[in-house]
Amino acid sequence: MKKKFLIPLFFLLLFSSLFVVGQEGETIELGHSISLHSKILNEDRSILFSLPDSYNDPSKTDQLYPIIILLDGYVHFKTASAIVHFMGSRTNRSYLMPETIVVAIENVDRERDFTITKLQTKRANTMGGGKKFLDFIEKELIPYVDNHYRAAPHRTLIGHSLGGLLTVNAYLDPHSLFDAYLAIDPSIWWDETTMESRMASMNPTSIDKKLYWATANQGEANYERNKKRHDRFVAMMEERWRDKLQVKQDYFEEEDHRSVPLPALYEGLKYLNETHK
Repeated sequence: MKKKFLIPLFFLLLFSSLFVVGQEGETIELGHSISLHSKILNEDRSILFSLPDSYNDPSKTDQLYPIIILLDGYVHFKTASAIVHFMGSRTNRSYLMPETIVVAIENVDRERDFTITKLQTKRANTMGGGKKFLDFIEKELIPYVDNHYRAAPHRTLIGHSLGGLLTVNAYLDPHSLFDAYLAIDPSIWWDETTMESRMASMNPTSIDKKLYWATANQGEANYERNKKRHDRFVAMMEERWRDKLQVKQDYFEEEDHRSVPLPALYEGLKYLNETHK
C-alpha cells in the first residue's frame, strides 16, 4: 500500500492550520463535548462531536446526516474529524463521502469495554465487558444522538487495535445497529477461538453490511500473531460467502500499529462510502 495520498493530506492540514492562524480574533471549532450518564455502565461518559460544515446552514435545516461512532475518541477525534470534513466537504468538492457527524467516545477502561471475553491472567482484570459497552452505544448513545442531532439512519463504527476487535465483533453480531464497520489493525489474537466460532456461525445479515479491514506491518516477530491471523480470518469469510461478502482488506506494509490509523481511515471511508457519492 503506497502512501501517495498522505502528502496532499498533510499539506491540506498544514494549510488549514495556517488559515486559522491568519484569521486573527476568530475561533474555529473542531467540535464540542458532552457528558452522558449511562445506566447500563453505571458511569458518566465523555462524548465528543464534530458536525458537518453545512449543519448550521439555515437553508439546510431539514438535512439529515449519517453518523460515525468512533472508539478511542480522545486519541482519534481530531484526525478522524479532519479526514471526514475533507472527504465530505462540498467546498473542496471532494464528494468521497456524505457530510457526516462524528461521535467519539472517550475511554474509561479499554480492556473492559473493548473485549467480549474474559481471559485468565495472573493479575486481576476487568476484561469481558464488550457486550455491555455495545449495549451502551446502541441503547443509550445512538438514541441520544438521534434525539438531539439531525442524524440519518446510517451508522458506521470505527475502532483501532482492541477497538478494532470490538468493531469486528459488532460486525459479526446479526443484531448490530451499524451499517458499516472500519476495523484498524484489530487485535483478534485476544481470543482467536471465540472469534473463529463466531465467524463460522455468521448469518446473512452480517454479509449484507460492509467491513473494511486494515492490517499494519508489525514486523517479522509479530507476523504469526497479527498479519497471518488477519489474512486467515478474512480468507475464511471469503471462502464461505464468496461474492456475497462485502469485505475489503488492505495491508499497509509501510505502516506500523501506531501509524496505520491515518491512511486506514482515509482508504476505509472511501470504500465504505462508495455507494453514497
